[in-house]
Formats: sequence, C-alpha cells, structure tokens
Amino acid sequence: MPETVKVYAVLCANDGRAEELRALLRWMVAPSRAEEGNLRYDLWQDIAKPGRFVLEGLYRDQAAAAAHKDSVHFRHYAPRISDVAMHTVIPVIALDVGKSDEELPAIASDL
Repeated sequence: MPETVKVYAVLCANDGRAEELRALLRWMVAPSRAEEGNLRYDLWQDIAKPGRFVLEGLYRDQAAAAAHKDSVHFRHYAPRISDVAMHTVIPVIALDVGKSDEELPAIASDL
C-alpha cells in the first residue's frame, strides 16, 4: 500500500506583500483540492503574525504529491511565490499518527 505524503509549507510575506501572498495562497486552495490524488489541502494564518501562513497538503502517495507540483495552477504559482514570500516546504511521511487522544499511551496520564 502506498504511503500518504503530507506537505507542510510555511510562508512569510515579504515587507508590504501580506495581502498579495494571502490572495495567491487562497487562489491555490480550490484547484489543489480538486486534484485526483489530493486528500486535504488546508491554509492557515498565524494569529500573532498575520503575514505568516501555513499550508498543509495531504496526498495519496508520492506520485500524487509530485503531480501537484506539475499541475497548471502550481506552475502559475511557483514563479510568483519567491517574489512575495520567504518559504520553507517540508514533505513528510507518517511514522506514528494517532486518531485521537484516547490512543495516547497510559503513561501519558502520569505526566
């Protein structure tokens, strides 16, 4: 069974570009969610630093994550993002992902 891939991206708007970054990121949401291999695509905004955003993408497998980067909307987005923000992208695979707090080991109650 293929491993799902989660991609975290932290984007910090360059000076005076926060609204432009916000608009660009929001523009990416609908077409990214519509991709065949996309399971989730969520955009978050930092409460304390409104010019900082976090994207979370969840893909069926590595091929789906790669297909996202080859999509028409990503090819439109990619050359623009460096102009408006500093960004870090971190793709990860699950090692130990729980479904709820009920699954925490019993020892956690002793902490």
